Amino acid sequence: MKLKDCKVVVFFLLITTIVSGQYSIKGVVKNQNNQPVQGAEVYNRSNGDQTVTRIDGSFELNDVEQGVCYLSVFSFDYEILERQITVSDNVEISLVLQPLGEELSEVVITQRREKVFGLKQLKPVEGTAIYAGKKSEVVLLSNVQGNLASNNTRQIYAQVAGLNIYENSVGGLQLNIGGRGLDPNRTSNFNTRQNGYDISADVLGYPESYYTPPAEAIEEIQVVRGAASLQYGTQFGGLLNFKMKRPNPNKKIELVSRQTLGSYNLFTSFNSLGGTVGKFSYYTYFNYKRGDGFRPNSEFDSKNIYAHLGYQFSDRTKLIGEFTYLDYLAQQPGGLTDTQFNIDPTFSNRTRNWFDVNWKLFSLKLEHQFSDKTDFSINLFGLDASRSAVGFRGIPGSLNTNPITDVDEVDGAGNFVNSRDLIVDNFQNWGAEARLLTRYILLDTESVFLIGSKYYQALNDSRQGSGGLGSGSDFNFQDETFPDYPNQSSFDFPNLNASVFGENIFKLSDKFSVTPGFRFEYIKTESEGSFNNVIFDNAGNPISNTEETDNRDLERSFFLFGIGSSYKLNNSLEIYANVSQNYRSITFSDIRVVSPTFRVDPNIGDEEGFTADIGFRGRLNNMLSYDISAFGLVYDDRIGIVFNDRAERVRGNIGDAFIYGLESFVDWNIWNTFSADNENYRLSLFANTSLTTSKYTASDLAGVEGNKVEFIPEVNLKTGLKFGYKNFLSSLQYTYVSEQFTDVSNASAALDGDSRNGIIGTIPAYSILDLSLSYTYKMFKLETGINNLLDESYFTQRATGYPGPGIIPSEPLTWYTTLQFKW
Repeated sequence: MKLKDCKVVVFFLLITTIVSGQYSIKGVVKNQNNQPVQGAEVYNRSNGDQTVTRIDGSFELNDVEQGVCYLSVFSFDYEILERQITVSDNVEISLVLQPLGEELSEVVITQRREKVFGLKQLKPVEGTAIYAGKKSEVVLLSNVQGNLASNNTRQIYAQVAGLNIYENSVGGLQLNIGGRGLDPNRTSNFNTRQNGYDISADVLGYPESYYTPPAEAIEEIQVVRGAASLQYGTQFGGLLNFKMKRPNPNKKIELVSRQTLGSYNLFTSFNSLGGTVGKFSYYTYFNYKRGDGFRPNSEFDSKNIYAHLGYQFSDRTKLIGEFTYLDYLAQQPGGLTDTQFNIDPTFSNRTRNWFDVNWKLFSLKLEHQFSDKTDFSINLFGLDASRSAVGFRGIPGSLNTNPITDVDEVDGAGNFVNSRDLIVDNFQNWGAEARLLTRYILLDTESVFLIGSKYYQALNDSRQGSGGLGSGSDFNFQDETFPDYPNQSSFDFPNLNASVFGENIFKLSDKFSVTPGFRFEYIKTESEGSFNNVIFDNAGNPISNTEETDNRDLERSFFLFGIGSSYKLNNSLEIYANVSQNYRSITFSDIRVVSPTFRVDPNIGDEEGFTADIGFRGRLNNMLSYDISAFGLVYDDRIGIVFNDRAERVRGNIGDAFIYGLESFVDWNIWNTFSADNENYRLSLFANTSLTTSKYTASDLAGVEGNKVEFIPEVNLKTGLKFGYKNFLSSLQYTYVSEQFTDVSNASAALDGDSRNGIIGTIPAYSILDLSLSYTYKMFKLETGINNLLDESYFTQRATGYPGPGIIPSEPLTWYTTLQFKW
């Protein structure tokens, strides 16, 4: 299958200007005892390049211009070192860091790092990846003030522009973010990775993320928008990569223990060990969470284990193995109608709905430097996982009842009458991704070439049927007891994906670079199985039950192309632009699902389009950091839900859409602006604003063309004020999200006479205020805060299936307190 308007892009670059020579700076960083310092961050202020010192303290910076170069070296255990170097040839230097003269306050530590790096974006080249000319954002978790124990999404991602968030997961067990009109449900429109490898259920067949690393274990979150499709897959959203905390290179043992209490009997315990012994490094943690939730029937229990082992064979070769285990069980209180929500948003009429996730991730990565110019990496990864959902979601076999308000009936003896619906999905997949990055000289300037390939194979299965009359967390099928239960199906979903991708940074001058790229994809998506077709009479009695086979085989191959560019006016201002094709393969939940709220169009197909960004970013001294950009997204054959001629809601391709807007992030260090003399104080203000417009430009369905696109608030604002004095830090954050549609019809409220009025309608505008405080004393740190300080009653999702269907209310006012011990 070909992409619409897909044309082969031929890249012939004519370089007309011979630029000045490019050089390298090699060096070693040591302490006052002449011992190497590993993990120190070396930053070239002249071009924004940065690197981290190796185990022997060595580092290398390439692509350095002739003239004066300004270096900064940062390590938490040492004073910041700043050095001015005159470059006229390749340079070799030795840098000595001095120990901190006194124990620094929390405020000073935070400001030291921000002084060096400011608002951080990904470097043009990191490891074996290229990010030049792309819109990238990096969340440094060490700078986040908020409820990390519960993965509070609106606080953690406060500095990422334009994200739309479903706040439906108590305890932060799942991440639900989207943006630019992409459905936030389980972050399925991003390529979600941990330390560079896939962690979702099935990258193409079912790209939903049921596992989210705890924020307390994350060093940084890397977000790259739509242009990431060339290196990381075909998705519209881009890349979301969780970079986990690394072993401390300067300690043999480092212990961190964090214990948290909060509203509704919340308790979390996070405990980690890490360190480096010679060439061996390790980092591991155990995270336990439990709580009751703010609604009845919403208790949860979660256990998460992670282990990272590394061995440095030489300065150029390292092997890393990782294992992740997650198991959690959550009771789900179900969704609400508009009327139920307006009367009591904490109401629940579902006592038998449960959700269970078991996730095991494996990774083995080899990193090797063939030379100072050529880096290679290969990552083998795998997933063995399952998710199970059981519950009463309305009377089965009928679209004429209300799945939200249907009564879960009991007989005279108090026994349940209605069978629960049970869905069990198993995911087994593995893959390998190899990357080779090399630097070479072209017309007297250094260019960077990346070539890579990925092989991915999955064998998933899904079964749906009767969960019986029980009320507990029993995930055993009862189809033999209920042979005429209508929602019975059993399917295998074998998927195969092979791809080759490449990018090249061409430096056309000392300020301007162009980065073209391509990706070739081969995708084979299969569906093999059968379902029971049960027909009922008007009284609800089964009159026919036949098993029908539904096998499908979709095979396609295609190219994606893109190009990015970067122009650095000076060391503090960069203009960037990029455009890239995108593609989304239909998932097996698109192909086959039995839901009480919608049916699936048998002719449903893949989605395609492209994304473009143009913007400027930089910093003004140590006072202001900013990233302001405009974007456009062309979305063809978008999948959504509409009514058919029998008044049934059908999921299928609904039309073409165009989405565009302005995204901006500004961080103003007020204290440095007016009084930089006293480092014991910190006062800063940030504003994260997204203004988005959208409409359907074409559709074969009546009543769609000209409508606005779902999941897009026109105004999405997060702003906050941070204040600190010595070891005391505080943050006050305000969030405002305007009204957004959840349905293609643009229904502005629940439709009169429609029995599913918790599913159709808008998400009203809401505004939230969060307060966070922390105090550090030697090895101890106390964190506390109040989320939703004004106790706003609001919701962010109208679910068509689990965890609903219906309106899923968000949390009211909650508090938390965390005590941390670090040794």
